[in-house]
Amino acid sequence: MAQATPLFETYNRIPLRFERGEGVWLITEDGERYLDFAAGIAVNALGHSHPHLVETLKTQGEKLWHLSNLYESPGQEQLAERLTANTFADKVFFTNSGAEALECAIKTARRYQFAKGHPERFHIITFEGAFHGRTLATIAAGGQAKYLEGFGPKAPGFDQVPFGDLDAVKAAITEATAGILIEPVQGEGGIRSASPEFLRALRGLCYEHGLLLIFDEVQCGVGRTGKLFAYEWPGIAPDIMAVAKGIGGGFPLGACLATAEAASGMIAGTHGTTYGGNPLAMAIGNAVLDVVLEEGFLQHVGDVALVFRQGLASLKDRFPDIIEDVRGEGLMLGVKARVPSGELLMAMRDQHILGVLAGDNVIRLLPPLTTTAEEAREGLARIERAAGKLQQENLKKSA
Repeated sequence: MAQATPLFETYNRIPLRFERGEGVWLITEDGERYLDFAAGIAVNALGHSHPHLVETLKTQGEKLWHLSNLYESPGQEQLAERLTANTFADKVFFTNSGAEALECAIKTARRYQFAKGHPERFHIITFEGAFHGRTLATIAAGGQAKYLEGFGPKAPGFDQVPFGDLDAVKAAITEATAGILIEPVQGEGGIRSASPEFLRALRGLCYEHGLLLIFDEVQCGVGRTGKLFAYEWPGIAPDIMAVAKGIGGGFPLGACLATAEAASGMIAGTHGTTYGGNPLAMAIGNAVLDVVLEEGFLQHVGDVALVFRQGLASLKDRFPDIIEDVRGEGLMLGVKARVPSGELLMAMRDQHILGVLAGDNVIRLLPPLTTTAEEAREGLARIERAAGKLQQENLKKSA
């Protein structure tokens, strides 16, 4: 009989107990080493125990942890200046998580339309397969039944259409529409990339109809695709963008970025946070940018991603009964399995490499952005052994 736990039983936890981490490695209490290509679901962008982050945490921890947003915050100003200098945005609101960054993005879009004299424009067009968080608003935006069930009426104002279907988007635009919300690369939905042409078309529709374009780059942002942010690939910019995960390198940190025009309705008193933007988080966020903005860092991500992607494509060719497809951008890659994805993930875990399940029978591979080509090849070797073992087991079953 399973031992009772004092925790909410909302997770089916894997029976692994990690004690510490070193770079791309996680080490259990028993000393077993696992190659961490899950990275806390794209959170540990610089791996585990990165020396610059550790030193920053120690230094700031001896100064100031929390400071109310009632006072001026030099750390917030510094991080906001760096984010706006390196993106489309003019304004930043700091949060503790991706869901809170999305809540701020949704409120910013609705408040913009309200301030422009259109309070009826509060609907947001979203896409099937999306995942935007676990709050009441963000599960409504995601629209997935498994996350909505049992939590009362779905929050109104979200109109969902098929991912990549431009005609459906056009048909969904009404006088009540405030904006369009999309992940440039869907994470939870199965590492599905929106085409550059589709994203550019959405940008055009927003200009045409006076809507705000909102990008959810919680998972695909902060260097994960090989650019600082994924919106750079199609050569357009959103009006509002939600960021989290990698920006904190493992410390709880999110941000809502916006143009001055899009944020014009967010005046004093319209939004707030207790912990968001605290000095400890700001120090870590700045430390992450110290590394990610270093010359050559994003080139390194692209170089390692090419090695990894080519290796996965080779495995697909060699194990066609196990791997159906390889997809994604940069170091945000997905392996679509022909066998149940959970079986392949378990086989990988037996080889001491970690990944993350996603929709569409996909396993997400989200290595730290600091992963070397040698470590990528080590990961490929372990995935190869896992696929080979599964293939042999399937041949025995069919014999």
